[in-house]
Amino acid sequence: MVKMNSVVQMITMQTTLWCCFLLTSLLANNAYAVNKVTASVDKNPILINESIVLTVIADDDVDRNALDTAPLLADFIVGRTSVSSQTNMVNFKTSRTTQWQIVLIARNTGNITIPALIIENKATSPISLNVLEQSEEAKESLQQDIFVTSELSSTEVYVQQLVTLTLKLHFSVELKSGSLTEPTLPNANIEKIGQDKQNDTIINGKRYRVIEQTYAITPQQSGDFTLDAPVFSGDIMTAAKRRSSFLSFAQTKPVSVRGEEMSLSVKASPASYPSQDPWLPSELLTLHQEWQTNNDTFKVGEPITRTITLTAAGLAKAQLPEIIMPTTKAMKIYPDQAQLHSNLTKERLVSQKVQNFALVPSHAGEFTLPEISITWFNTVTNKTQYATLAAQTITVEAGEASVMNQHTPTISAPETQLTPQVMPALPNAQTVSKESSLTWIFLALWLITACAWFMHIYYLNRRTDELPLVHNKQHNSHNHYLALLAACKSNNANQALSLILPWINQLLSSKGAEVSNIAQAESRVNDQNFATALNDLQQHLYGKSAVTGAPSWRGEALLSAIQVLNKKQQKSDSANEMFTLNP
Repeated sequence: MVKMNSVVQMITMQTTLWCCFLLTSLLANNAYAVNKVTASVDKNPILINESIVLTVIADDDVDRNALDTAPLLADFIVGRTSVSSQTNMVNFKTSRTTQWQIVLIARNTGNITIPALIIENKATSPISLNVLEQSEEAKESLQQDIFVTSELSSTEVYVQQLVTLTLKLHFSVELKSGSLTEPTLPNANIEKIGQDKQNDTIINGKRYRVIEQTYAITPQQSGDFTLDAPVFSGDIMTAAKRRSSFLSFAQTKPVSVRGEEMSLSVKASPASYPSQDPWLPSELLTLHQEWQTNNDTFKVGEPITRTITLTAAGLAKAQLPEIIMPTTKAMKIYPDQAQLHSNLTKERLVSQKVQNFALVPSHAGEFTLPEISITWFNTVTNKTQYATLAAQTITVEAGEASVMNQHTPTISAPETQLTPQVMPALPNAQTVSKESSLTWIFLALWLITACAWFMHIYYLNRRTDELPLVHNKQHNSHNHYLALLAACKSNNANQALSLILPWINQLLSSKGAEVSNIAQAESRVNDQNFATALNDLQQHLYGKSAVTGAPSWRGEALLSAIQVLNKKQQKSDSANEMFTLNP
């Protein structure tokens, strides 16, 4: 029992001592205040546009907003600022520090003073900083670990003329993270071209890793402009000051590097350029065409594919004009959606527009395709020029259906030659007796009756022979009609188009010669709904349906149109048949 009381007394005494220690520490910390504030830079001297890290340390745990960096803005670009706090306890003695790391870039060269900075009425000592020009001698004597270069393909351009800007980030240290600001220019379209490129290079004996970015800049207004300097901000890996024989630690340091500003002069378009044409300033602009086949002879009803390619140097894809193929009277033209491409070649952007046209002639003959011309301004010679595809004549031959219609012989009924029969001479009336006269009368009546009976049988046989032909004709037309309905309902465009002519020819067989192409079918039917649906079908087959992602053809409109036409024709045929069968 006595032993148990001793243990309890010992624990109580230890607890009391810890409480006294904690209370003393709290009182001491509350009484502690900032006594000293120091400032230092990571390097001096530096090159213009090169960043330094200003480190400010206060010997107490203070608010992160206690440091005012406004006095630095007069001579420096203030970049990223990071704040950290640290607490150490040695032999029951507690020390606390608060550290600010500020990335600075000098605005001018020469001797610049970093002013005193104040934290809780304690000030840092001013620092004299030597900022050198970006001369070759300075670069050799004080070589940078990281820097940015900029290059314009041209410093003087016309309005809407594309110019390329190449930014290169050089670094000889290990980057942990970083970003490079994009270029800005008032009243200009700026677009990044391609992916970043990486390579290695050696400058003054020092190896650098290079990251390259390229931008296409298209100014939309004339005048003199300045491209803002690009700025790189990131973190680099640095070796820690503390080292042991077993372990070494790496730390990161914030860094910012500013490139150079660049001037750009933009000239207005010359007054001599045709005002009705789109303004196209380019170093080179050409038109090229290709045909589906190598000859100039085609067939009626078969689509003809003509591919026109527009190539321009120094123009963005969005600036390429529309390629317009003039229509002709007897030929329908269905343009596909244009395909756009661009590629950077020898610091020049080359853009292309590729457009396919489907040409569908309505009849055989020779067709002249009009000239295609695009006006552009040569920025090398400063002259207006024209890219031209000359007028071209193509020959369209009749298709198989047209050839058969033209060469099918007409079968006419053979002429019937009547051979005169020699009738026997009648005896003299004076010698004919009364009985023989009656005999001839009865014979004549019998012959008349026999002829009437034969005529009736001939008429019935003729009617019987004609009826199966009419039935077969209606049966064939009905088969084509049903097949066409099925193609429309299943949205089968190719099958529907192949059944249009057979159905039309059977439907209108009693009204003239057969049709051999779609244009003739539209003309013979003369129905607006049918023509519209048929045009949509051809547009799908020969036009934009070739583009990936284009909507599939729907056969509802054509289905409705052919049903109406078939019903009208049936009514017309019924009226004609009633008139024929009831003379």
